[in-house]
Amino acid sequence: MIRQYAAITVLALALGLSAAQAATWYVAVNGDDQWSGTLATPNTDKTDGPKATLRAARDAARAAGGQTDRRIVIAAGEYFLAEPLVLGAADSGLTLEGAGIGSILYGGRIVTGWQKDGDHFYAARLDGVADGSWDFRCLIVNGRYCMRARYPKEGRLTHESEFPVAWMSTTGGGWQRKPTDAELTTLKYKAGDLGDWLEPANAEITVYHMWDESMVGISAIDTDSRTLVFSSKAGHPPGAFGVKTYVIWNVRQGMTQPGQWCLDRKEGKVVYWPLPGEDMTRAKVIAPALTSIIRIEKAGDITLANLAVSVTTTPLKAGGFGAGAFDGAVSVSAATNCRLSGLKVFNVSGQGIVARGEKLAVERCEVHHTGACGIRFGGSECSISDNYIHHVGLTYPSAIALQGGGRDNVAAHNEIHDAPYSAVNCGGQRNRIEYNNIHRAMMELHDGGGIYCFAGNELVLRGNFIHDIPDTGGYGSSAYYLDERSENCVVENNVSLRVQRPSHNHMAKNNTLRNNVFVTDGDMRLTFPRSEGFTFTGNILVSAGKIIFDNAAAMTRLEKNILFSRQGEVVDNRLSQYNTVGSRELALGSGNVAVDPKVIVFDNGSVAYGVDSLLTELGIEAVDASGAGPGR
Repeated sequence: MIRQYAAITVLALALGLSAAQAATWYVAVNGDDQWSGTLATPNTDKTDGPKATLRAARDAARAAGGQTDRRIVIAAGEYFLAEPLVLGAADSGLTLEGAGIGSILYGGRIVTGWQKDGDHFYAARLDGVADGSWDFRCLIVNGRYCMRARYPKEGRLTHESEFPVAWMSTTGGGWQRKPTDAELTTLKYKAGDLGDWLEPANAEITVYHMWDESMVGISAIDTDSRTLVFSSKAGHPPGAFGVKTYVIWNVRQGMTQPGQWCLDRKEGKVVYWPLPGEDMTRAKVIAPALTSIIRIEKAGDITLANLAVSVTTTPLKAGGFGAGAFDGAVSVSAATNCRLSGLKVFNVSGQGIVARGEKLAVERCEVHHTGACGIRFGGSECSISDNYIHHVGLTYPSAIALQGGGRDNVAAHNEIHDAPYSAVNCGGQRNRIEYNNIHRAMMELHDGGGIYCFAGNELVLRGNFIHDIPDTGGYGSSAYYLDERSENCVVENNVSLRVQRPSHNHMAKNNTLRNNVFVTDGDMRLTFPRSEGFTFTGNILVSAGKIIFDNAAAMTRLEKNILFSRQGEVVDNRLSQYNTVGSRELALGSGNVAVDPKVIVFDNGSVAYGVDSLLTELGIEAVDASGAGPGR
């Protein structure tokens, strides 16, 4: 991240150029809200100096009135907010500027008073937990997002609930029959899997579906029928899609290794198993109390720069597709011309950044260790660029690292890795997803990809480098995925390395795939179920095994591609709906060749071509993705 911090320094200098024209208020840990806030440090006789809280500085800036250029400078230090800082129309033109990671805003409370609780554990009593007024799903110990108590320790339990109803696709209306409330709120577990140790007041359950999951509480247990009753509805019924797995969280039975914790609501305390050598009399433990830390609402021309934001919670409910039901630690809504630059958002239970509006910019931010998504954006003419997003979905595996929609937006030069579901998801109109470096996505769930597009029109996916996306089963995973109602999109000049299915297209039509380089070390599969009108030209495919096209008939133009299988097999599987009804060798024709182009794709995205003359002969553009990612 050297490039990122260098860019932040440039930003700080740029902000400094306008500081002389801006009325400025200061916030510091040694400040006082009774002071004017116009001094960066306390004066000699301690009668004036910086403010102590962001709220007091905001109110002072508002009271100035008429000042379009106002600035709040936050000195290095830790600030624990009792409520979110809300910036509205009255704050338009405000810049909130910190000292980078040195200025950190917390949405939680320090936990003290730890006492031994059994052989391994320590516990601290917390007011509000027993009566339900304080609840949380993440705990930060010495800067670490700790894993909750989990049962079973590894893998998942299998349940016996059935939901044998056909999924008609999202476009087709979802379930063929609407699930009943009972089907959405009950799960039948297997005999012997759960015992009387399961305390409903504490236990939470993740019910896995196909491309998402539902985390809900347990309100009751019927041991005679072996039925768990949920405290709220799941997003899909247990057993839907044929997926019959679940995990229990937050029970002592799941405390199996150091570093884990649980919230004992019945006893009103938080319980933690320290790591070896961790001294709980000196440990810094923060429990979240807020769902959001900074909120910009219906405002314009606000800048947040060089700040760290950490520790938020989420309510106990299913997060829906992409875990999108939760707040952002930094949230921007119905705003115009706002900029988030050089932020570090980490160790939060919900989303990192949510930005919706017009002409918004999220740039050079790092978002990591989030329970839900990294960055979500929507609106028009927004720019999401040069960000570093990683280790998301720690609580909600359906979380998407970078998710967007709207129109005429650009997501470019971001690096994204370690995501349990899709790294990027985007729909909308005329959005561009360009020059992103994406790897280690789809680590847990199914039916998604490095870049997954749903209902996108005239989207452009260009210059991206996607590598090392595993196939975890189910409906599979891919590098570039155009799903239902994606039309008139262009996928060009991209590189895929070590992804078994580089291109998946479902219920999509009239899209163009051109001048891409796809290289795998096993079989390669390109899929077009229920799709039509595709153009596939100038692509280089190199597979150590077979190259398999599912429904090649979807490509109305298939020409001037290099399709090289080291096994010598390029196969066309004919489909009826989603079922293979015949298989044959793909007829090359139209200038397609099966010659080894001697292409090497390096781990930095650069591409070497051993037979340049072949590219020239076919009119194929040499693609290189070494410019993908931040700071280039």
